[in-house]
Amino acid sequence: MPAVNINGVRLNYIQMNCDQGDDCQDFVMIHGLATNLAFWCLHHAQFFAKRYRVTLYDLRGHGRSGMTDSGYTPENMAEDLRLLLDHLGIKKAHFIAHSFGGLVALKLACQNPELFSSIILADTHISAVRRLHDSIDWKFGKRIQPVLLENGLNINSDEPYFGYRLLTEMARLQTKGVTLSPEFEELVSPLMGKYGNRTASQWLKLMETTQAEKEMMGDDKLSFQSLKELKIPILAMYGEHSQAMSTGEHLLDVWPHADFRRIRGAGHFFPVSRPMELMDNCKQFLLGTPVDKFPRHGDESKKKYFRSDRIYKLDDTWFFSTREQQEVGPFADIEDAKRCLQAYVTEMSLAEVA
Repeated sequence: MPAVNINGVRLNYIQMNCDQGDDCQDFVMIHGLATNLAFWCLHHAQFFAKRYRVTLYDLRGHGRSGMTDSGYTPENMAEDLRLLLDHLGIKKAHFIAHSFGGLVALKLACQNPELFSSIILADTHISAVRRLHDSIDWKFGKRIQPVLLENGLNINSDEPYFGYRLLTEMARLQTKGVTLSPEFEELVSPLMGKYGNRTASQWLKLMETTQAEKEMMGDDKLSFQSLKELKIPILAMYGEHSQAMSTGEHLLDVWPHADFRRIRGAGHFFPVSRPMELMDNCKQFLLGTPVDKFPRHGDESKKKYFRSDRIYKLDDTWFFSTREQQEVGPFADIEDAKRCLQAYVTEMSLAEVA
């Protein structure tokens, strides 16, 4: 794989040619913590390469990129990315970023908005929200807290950086070959990525031998005011059960022009657990087609809120959700669900007129 030495670190990267030829826009993919560029390789990269020239890279300290003693703040890693783009001759691109990768992308966007055609965020949590008292009440965290304690993990799910702590503890379990209880796996696996031994060992080394833990859990210096100044097209997706959902809820008021999507029943790592759903939302956003395929009644269209797929499948039956988040169903097939949803919307619209 090609690599370049910039900003005091060796960065590993891959570029994939666009299926439609050389005259394609650029698309840059940024992974999150405790993983590497392979996060995007199985499903997503090939999908986006149909329309874009795709660039993937390993963050500093991850994958095959170099591991330095320091330099892991979002601001410095944004400089890594800026210099990589300059090295590759990329003057403007669409970006997709997961988790901490979103902090890197947002820092770069605040400093160099001219580099961005658009940005897609997948479950990015910012420190300005982590510090707010009203962001701590995470209902799914309360569900998993007793299971964590039963399995010997003394981690407080109310802690602002709980996800980082859990990554480290899960990496330790992985390297020790510990077998997890079925209940533990069922509750925690939606929050976690799939570790290999090499990736787990690398994450532990990063946490134990460098300044990464301190720098990554410090202030990312992304204020609501600085984010409000971003006028580029934005799609923000969050897992329904993710601790990061609180950031998404606060960003609703920051970006009135953005599309916000809730991934129903998903955790932090929904890009790998629900890849088709992510790619479908990205396709709609990038092509400029409406994200909500069904009409809304009353003045609902004027409100900024999280959207989910109103029609969805559970087991072998179909349901749809109302504006009030009520579940209606089951239906034998999707066409029945569509007809009933349309009837519901019509009924509610007529009731409001009356």
